[in-house]
Amino acid sequence: MSAVNDTKFKFAVFLLTGIPGQEDVYLWISIPFCLMYLISIVGNSVILFIIKTNPSLHEPMYIFLSMLAVTDLGLSLATIPTILGTFLFNVREISLDACFAQLFFIHSLQCTESSVLLLMAFDRFIAICNPLRYASILTLPRISKMGLVCVLRGVAIIFPLPILLKRFQYCRSNVLSHSYCLHQEVMKKACSDITVNSIYGLSVAFFTMWLDSLLIFLSYVMILKTVLSITSNTECLRALNTCVSHLCVVLLFYIPEFSLSLIHRFWTGSSPLLQILLGYIYLLVPPLMNPIVYSVKSRHLRARIIRVFVK
Repeated sequence: MSAVNDTKFKFAVFLLTGIPGQEDVYLWISIPFCLMYLISIVGNSVILFIIKTNPSLHEPMYIFLSMLAVTDLGLSLATIPTILGTFLFNVREISLDACFAQLFFIHSLQCTESSVLLLMAFDRFIAICNPLRYASILTLPRISKMGLVCVLRGVAIIFPLPILLKRFQYCRSNVLSHSYCLHQEVMKKACSDITVNSIYGLSVAFFTMWLDSLLIFLSYVMILKTVLSITSNTECLRALNTCVSHLCVVLLFYIPEFSLSLIHRFWTGSSPLLQILLGYIYLLVPPLMNPIVYSVKSRHLRARIIRVFVK
């Protein structure tokens, strides 16, 4: 009892959780996870290789796509050790420092990906609404600065989170409900006042994901307004077709992200299995599907990928 009442008591590790009740089939569950990671890493690496080795693809749209591929690779690498470690080798323990480092990389990379999706929406907005100035607005130096700002924004906004978590004492249950670390869940394991973390976490979500999604929505309102003013149905459909890939990627990224965030913060009575499945979807599906969506929808990119593999 004295140890429980002592607020200075601190767990040395967190325990990760795979899928409760399915421990006997973890090895079989790990197979689709391995395939998803393999496809994600190979797909995004191929996208980067094709764009880098083809000067004709050194255009703003494909440069932004390469930024997205780098972010997806980083997100996959940040979650591989704990997810596959849990399902393949039943390694559940993770130290506090390793957990804080993982949640920093996960959240900062997601913030960066949100910024890149906003830049891609801006690219489509300029290409459709102001095509004559497209090349003069989106120059290579300006695109490089935009990419740097995206990375710095993600790092600067998320950097305080592990510092705020590190000052807490963790005297409650140290079992996490996922096989990776998230700020929303880790902070609830502290036996201290987490008001500052909760407010800061909500502010980060508002000024990154929610704000970016709002700006993306407004950009597509302007794009739709411009497209509907085109008299030719063929030109109208052609303009909209250039946005399909980006729209699919945006929906794949934001819908699971918003759903999981709302469940963690406001719908505490939801099914644990639903939280777990959404958690894996929002981390694994975007890096898996983004290269597939763009490879299928982009004729120039698809042609060069086929040419490489045919050779």
